Amino acid sequence: MNIKPTLIVLAAGIGSRFGGLKQMEPVGPHGESIIDYSVFDAVRAGFARVVFVINHKIESDFREMVGKKAEKLVDVEYVFQEIDDLPEGFSVPEGRTKPWGTAHALYAARKAVKSPFAVINSDDYYGTHSLKTASDFLLTARDDSLYRYAMIGYKLENTLTENGHVSRGVCSIGSDGLLREVVEHVHIERKDGGVAFSEDSGTSWTMLPAGSIASMNLFCFTQSFMLELEKRFPSFLQSKAINDPLKSEYFLPGVVNQLLEEGLATVRVLETPDKWYGVTYREDKPSVQQALANMAQNGIYPENLFA
Repeated sequence: MNIKPTLIVLAAGIGSRFGGLKQMEPVGPHGESIIDYSVFDAVRAGFARVVFVINHKIESDFREMVGKKAEKLVDVEYVFQEIDDLPEGFSVPEGRTKPWGTAHALYAARKAVKSPFAVINSDDYYGTHSLKTASDFLLTARDDSLYRYAMIGYKLENTLTENGHVSRGVCSIGSDGLLREVVEHVHIERKDGGVAFSEDSGTSWTMLPAGSIASMNLFCFTQSFMLELEKRFPSFLQSKAINDPLKSEYFLPGVVNQLLEEGLATVRVLETPDKWYGVTYREDKPSVQQALANMAQNGIYPENLFA
């Protein structure tokens, strides 16, 4: 008997470039947020539970604006990303206020995972095809001599904004369809008819190959991944966190890369035709609103998700 998967939504961050709590920004025809669409798509795709990773500062607003609606559709659990949620023997460096990153946010949900799971960001629109593909993979996901994971891969050009640069993980994929590596670029934008990245804030540019695949942090994991997160977190704290105690972050793609390098896991890249939408910048909001309104008019979504 297949166990229905869980969706973990990383919603603890506050969008500095956007200028507010973009997790809850209304963008749908009836004030729906992007996270509402992710929950709606997840339920249609077959996910049985949704775990929201939030922080206590936004708990009341989040439960009122997002949680109450989600709870009408699916079993919901809330967990909290706390800066002092560290392995035994470690403490928060003096002066540190910054959260520990996406892998730590997922680490916060370690006690809530009871089945294979997918993880997404709260402020990214992933699309109906993407979440259905993730659910289908997880329904039969099993580890054997290796950990067997998957990642939903987006065409890089489908993940860009017209209003500035974005940070993306660009994927190296083998002929067998398996992920080889995710390389993070923090400054990517359209350039000279293609897509390019800069490592010096736009002074010089390197073009990326046409057809490049990007990771949007939509990974599909078995429960073994949580065990690896726990096992590897102390090493991160003893190395990178020592060198940069105030700003270093424990990133999800970094842990995935470690497992690939060590030959412990495979990550199958499942490409999606879906276009990403997000509100990286406040200027992105009108285009996201129009796209979602068009989808409702075309019958992809009901006019009101929660009517």
